[in-house]
Amino acid sequence: MVQSQFIQDEQVAATQPEVLVKAPVLNQPVRVLMTYIDQFETGQPAILPVKTTEQLMIKIIDIILADVQHGQLMIYTQTGIVTSKEPLIHFRQRLANSDFVQVSKHAVLNLNHLITLSDSFSGNMTARLTNQVKTEVSRKYVKSLMTSLGV
Repeated sequence: MVQSQFIQDEQVAATQPEVLVKAPVLNQPVRVLMTYIDQFETGQPAILPVKTTEQLMIKIIDIILADVQHGQLMIYTQTGIVTSKEPLIHFRQRLANSDFVQVSKHAVLNLNHLITLSDSFSGNMTARLTNQVKTEVSRKYVKSLMTSLGV
């Protein structure tokens, strides 16, 4: 259980609050918390421009899955599917968000939209996401997904 506490300190600038994380060891859950705090400070953008036939903006929170199919980047959102020719690696770099985890060489999912994970064939897993979206988690990426989930 994460516990927070406020300590008033007149020497700290009102626009630059300090955050101290205390834990017995620097483990994965602590790293995840610190990454979250660091991202908050940098003011990650809430929207992401996506180049399509008509220039679009997508709310990052609405992105469920980005998956390459037949050379096209399919971005599944809460409102539909957006298609782009952008390479997945470039898209993932522009996201720069720890909520997005690569689950295969062709797919990145948003942990906030993950509903269930179930075993599949040959050590792979199947991820069921918001809006009935499903994707395979390759055996190579299962460990990093579990780490991101704190398991």
